[in-house]
Amino acid sequence: MIRPTSSALAALRAISTKVNATAHNVANAETEGYKKTRVTITENQAGEPAARAEKINTPGPLVQKQAPDGSIEMAELSNVELTEEIPNLTLSRRFFQANLKTVQTEDQMLGSLMDIIS
Repeated sequence: MIRPTSSALAALRAISTKVNATAHNVANAETEGYKKTRVTITENQAGEPAARAEKINTPGPLVQKQAPDGSIEMAELSNVELTEEIPNLTLSRRFFQANLKTVQTEDQMLGSLMDIIS
């Protein structure tokens, strides 16, 4: 049986990884050639949530830019879509809150149990 606290803490670590990747993607949305990282949350061998990160190598949009010598060249922009990243961040926030509530509830239950025993 998986204890609620260990499962919730594993989920909090996985969600934290997802939030960090999203923040990194947003920070580099305007960086030329940057490839976004996508984090999926899966189940590990113990049945707890675990994060799995992967680079998404789809090409970003091509734009013309002026080279230092004055010529025009094509440059690939980042493949980050803010219309995907912001909703992902909102969902991660809710997932984090739900798992944090699990930890808080178990803490309160253990505190109540200690009060009854002592």
